[in-house]
Amino acid sequence: MTGVLTFGETMLLLSGRGALADLDTVAVDTGGSESNVAIGLARAGVAVTWVGRVGTDPAGDRVLTDVAAEGVDVVPVRDAARSTGIMLKERLPDGRTRVTYHRRGSAASALHPGDLPSGLVEHARLLHVSGITLALSDTARETVHAAIVRAADAGVPVSFDVNHRPKLVEDATGRGWYRAVAAQARVVFAGDDEARLVLGHDERPGDEESLAHGLAALANGRAVVKLGSRGAVASIDGVLHRRRASPVTVVDPVGAGDAFVAAWLAADLAGAVPADALDRAADAGALACTVDGDWRRPDPTALGLVDTTGIDHAVHDRVDR
Repeated sequence: MTGVLTFGETMLLLSGRGALADLDTVAVDTGGSESNVAIGLARAGVAVTWVGRVGTDPAGDRVLTDVAAEGVDVVPVRDAARSTGIMLKERLPDGRTRVTYHRRGSAASALHPGDLPSGLVEHARLLHVSGITLALSDTARETVHAAIVRAADAGVPVSFDVNHRPKLVEDATGRGWYRAVAAQARVVFAGDDEARLVLGHDERPGDEESLAHGLAALANGRAVVKLGSRGAVASIDGVLHRRRASPVTVVDPVGAGDAFVAAWLAADLAGAVPADALDRAADAGALACTVDGDWRRPDPTALGLVDTTGIDHAVHDRVDR
């Protein structure tokens, strides 16, 4: 086995403090859910491979360089006919984080099953996929399902993060996709709103336990529900585990969910009990909020007894084009 395998879209990230219309300069970075998870795993000492389709453009060069520099084994797919996607992130004066994606027709949207070389899935220790890739395009969705079939045939477990993007797929359509993948996964991750979507629950505050158990019942007994500033709850083989959020001062919440997932998976692969995995995941997700960027390395001493409610004040205004 060669380690964890994941694939999906990573974009050039342009960010600044303030509304884009008022900025003279922006910071250049990269970001994408699956590569964020891959970076988190690599930092935890887990061998990990990320397959990324990007354009033959400077943005694609930057994406591949950034991910590889963090210790991830990168399998690049270069597309001369399409451009690398772009993500804009603004830290607005009112405290919100506004994220805008420009990805329609991107190189990653042309992802297809042939982009995953023979043996790559079959020799993996774990396959990690997300709902974002399901929603990118028909061929990207085919790639996810083809990879899951290959994983099942080879006895490779699957991890699934719902990561619902309402600008990419309508709720009802997404629900069907997510349920189908969840039923084939060893563990499923979701925010509480995403868990309600998958399960078809109405908004019911305080029903996190039923969400975790319901999602786990769909997903072969293992589910983790991320609750932001309220922490997280996991249902593992019928046993409920709850964890408070780790207190931090929030700088940028984007990427926190990916750091959470990476830490959980790393702990689980190392044989940690669920309570310890949840502890590590909560700390990693909180620390990711303390730095700018989707995956930049945080200072572990940033964990402290400070107010955590700012995590939920960061509203993501997503425009997927």
